[in-house]
Amino acid sequence: MINIGIIGFGTVGTGTAKILIGNRDIISRRTGFDINLKRIADVDIKRDRGIKLPKGVLTTDAEKILNDPEIDIVVELIGGKRPAKDFILKAIRNKKHVVTANKALLATEGNEIFAEAKKNSVEIGFEASVAGGIPIIKVIREGLIANRIMAVYGIINGTSNYILTKMTDEGIEFSDALKEAQRLGYAEADPTFDIEGIDSAHKLAILASLAYNIPLSFNKIYKEGITRITSQDIEFAGELGYKIKLLAIAKATPPSPPLSRGGVWGGEVELRVHPTMVPKDYLISKVDGVFNAIYINGDAVGDTLYYGRGAGDMPTGSSIVSDIVDIARNIKKGATGRIPGIGSVKSAGLKIKNIQEIEAMYYFRFSAFDKPGVLSKVSGVLGKHNISIASVIQKGRKVGGAVPLIVLAHRAKERDVVKSVAEIDKLPVVADKTLYIRVEGREE
Repeated sequence: MINIGIIGFGTVGTGTAKILIGNRDIISRRTGFDINLKRIADVDIKRDRGIKLPKGVLTTDAEKILNDPEIDIVVELIGGKRPAKDFILKAIRNKKHVVTANKALLATEGNEIFAEAKKNSVEIGFEASVAGGIPIIKVIREGLIANRIMAVYGIINGTSNYILTKMTDEGIEFSDALKEAQRLGYAEADPTFDIEGIDSAHKLAILASLAYNIPLSFNKIYKEGITRITSQDIEFAGELGYKIKLLAIAKATPPSPPLSRGGVWGGEVELRVHPTMVPKDYLISKVDGVFNAIYINGDAVGDTLYYGRGAGDMPTGSSIVSDIVDIARNIKKGATGRIPGIGSVKSAGLKIKNIQEIEAMYYFRFSAFDKPGVLSKVSGVLGKHNISIASVIQKGRKVGGAVPLIVLAHRAKERDVVKSVAEIDKLPVVADKTLYIRVEGREE
């Protein structure tokens, strides 16, 4: 029998307990051994969670889990950095394996945690830290183990995806879509982590570390949220054949050597989270509402896409129990450490690329006065900075007033885009700050 202790009995903790208890027989049949939920610790053990637990399982004292010699795996589900980190480190030092969904903690302090786990010869399961019920960690660590990963693009924050979907489908503005997301419980009262790209960056740090064998690098990820996106931008993107999504992107540049040449993987990796225009006919652009999707391109497998619910008690609980079972199997077979943790394998030698050095296509929304010669002035500055125009949209007349001037540009360097926008915003024919959105997909 493998004994489990859960610290944190909120939404995800409740879902995990429901699966461990309700599906105990099927898990036992599939594994050949019993997994027993021995104890759950939470500050509130009085509230009804809609689940019947055996007497003595609930406690308000986490130490009864951390110090119990019979508990093999500690599941941390309280979130945040403290006391979660303290609980995890104590469990590790007490030679207990750990399962966690705490992406913020792993992304920012995971290098220390994984090093401690390696030192104490215990495992950390973290499937639930990214994309809820989608088994993306297992895909990268096991399913695509033979591949050099060329690129990872993810819609990995359901709140932002819901807001952008609402804006797209109903033509409403960001503030109204956010209020609706909060009313339905998809957004927190303080939605900053979701709408500013921070939550997505936490998850991208984990995915990129696995995909490229680099340390967890949250602080080096470029982060930009969706608060400046308007219904006009979504409408213009649609006219150009695109949809706007908040994407988390990791991309090797230049790509690794082709299979036929072999060789050592060098170069750089881009790590960025920002609103992105994606062609309408791409599968990932069709992922709407609170759903998540992650596209991975490997040199052997080619393009793959993984889709599902990125949050919720049962989908996330499913991933947690998957980790519990994997670790339990390794315990039973005396094979702990069978799959190396983050930081346990040789680095691929990739450096993180500065956002100023990336290249992409760009969408610009200029607020220009409706006067003759405006386009020539704007295009002149873009051309001076090596930015070539692919398409232009200018609608409506407002003589003497400002109207949106939309430009879709061919591939350009971010540094040149920043310089050109700074110069254009100083022109007397421009009324307001320019918005630009990076474009991924086919070149125009």
